[in-house]
Parts: sequence; C-alpha cells; structure tokens
Amino acid sequence: MKKGLTAEDFENTVTNKELLSLIESKSELYNKVSKTLSYTEELRLLQIELVKLQRWISKENKRVAVIFEGRDAAGKGGNIRRFMEHLNPRSSRLVALNKPTEVEKGQWYFQRYIKELPNPGEIAFFDRSWYNRAVVEPVMGFCTEEQYKEFLVQVPEFEHMMYEDGLIIIKFWLSISKDEQLRRFEERKENPLKRWKFSPVDKQGQNLWDKYTHYKAEMFSKTHTSYSPWMMVKTNDKKVARLEAIRHVISQFDYDGKKDAKTAITPDPNVVMRFYRSNNNID
Repeated sequence: MKKGLTAEDFENTVTNKELLSLIESKSELYNKVSKTLSYTEELRLLQIELVKLQRWISKENKRVAVIFEGRDAAGKGGNIRRFMEHLNPRSSRLVALNKPTEVEKGQWYFQRYIKELPNPGEIAFFDRSWYNRAVVEPVMGFCTEEQYKEFLVQVPEFEHMMYEDGLIIIKFWLSISKDEQLRRFEERKENPLKRWKFSPVDKQGQNLWDKYTHYKAEMFSKTHTSYSPWMMVKTNDKKVARLEAIRHVISQFDYDGKKDAKTAITPDPNVVMRFYRSNNNID
C-alpha cells in the first residue's frame, strides 16, 4: 500500500516534475494531479499567445467580438474568465447585459448591442448576446412569435453589415449534455460561492431541454453563414473546452510572434467544430 504524502515530502520538492514523481510513488491521486498540472501549463502558454494576439489587435486597430452562447451551466463565464485573465483591460471588455429596460424594449432589438460592439484595437467578449432572442427568449416566452421570426430574418443581414465593415465576429456554442448540466446545477445549489449563478431560468433548463434543442437547431439553420459561422465546443470536460476555445481564436489570426508559440495553437476538431460537422451532438 502506498504511503501518504507528508509536509516534509513537499518541502523537499522543487520542480513540478519532482512533485509528480513523488505523488506517483506515494499517492493514488497521481492522474488527477498530473492532469491539473498539465492543464495549468497549457493554459499559461495559450494565455501568452492571447496577450500577443491582443497586442497585435491593438496595433492593427482590429475590432474583434467573441460571442459565447449555450445552455445554462455550459461554461460561458468560466471560458471568458480564462480568455481575459491576463489581457490588458484597456483594450478588452466583457459584455454581459441585464434584461432590457422599458425604454430598450421599445427600441430596435439590436440597438443596445450595437453600443457594446468593440472599438478599433479592442476585443469584446459577449457572455450571451443578441442571440438571446434565438433561443432563451422564445423558450421562456420573453418575446412574441413575430419578434422571433423578425430576428431570424434580420440577424444574417446585421452580421453581414458588420462583416463588410471589417468587424471580426467569432461565435461559440458551448455544448453540454443533459446529465452534465444537471450535475452542475446541483453543484451550484450546494456551493455557497456558486449559488448566485442558479437563477429561475436555470430551474427550467432540464424541464425545457427538448424545447431548447428545437430552437437551437433553428438558430443554426438560419444564422450559420460563411461570413459568420457557428463553432460548437463540447464542454462536458470544461478544462479541455477552455483550452480548445482559446486555440480556435488564436488560430484565426496571423499575429506577430505566432510562429514562436510554445504549444499547439490548432484546436482539436473533435472538440471544436462547425455545427454541421457534428453528427452526434451531445446537447
């Protein structure tokens, strides 16, 4: 039987390699610790590339919007945090809008989102976006059938105008299985640090699963275009999803210093793919 680790064991290790060797010899947790250390190092190397990319975006006055959509608990916030963790806040921004005010309800639907689009040299991360009207709003009854249909007609034209004006849009759909969503919901309810994430809308996520699936499929069929494609990210393994999402964004740009990257910068096509390539959707 392997002996447990002691404080002295930790004091005598200097490098991660020594620590892993020690854990392997004395603990049953080797695989878990090894995976965590590998993830941490990969994330660090990819975040270095993000910093280089941001510097290039600023220098070239590019405008980049990265949209994160998906079912509740799919990992939108966690992904965005890893993207933004080491970026310069002067030229990166999180967009997470509250429900519209009475004034905003009377405006053109896209109006409040236009104000949040990135400026030259800036990258904006959308934790949900105008695509609320494609899935969440019709599922929950927050919009009329007429508003929903009007949105589906207008959004490709809206995105094409932005594309023609040079705005770069990357659209992620974070895909999660029903069982994994339930597990994460239960974790949120039990963890006092995550309980704030559990909303009344979340409570309906499992009961309305099939309805979400229907509207998600409609959204893909109407809004996946050559100039603004949907990228699906399998997120049951949230750490893998974070790494591969970052790799996808990095892969879309020919920024300064890209060839000097110390890790793979091409995403795994089994994790990140255009929606029509996935024959076995988990959500």
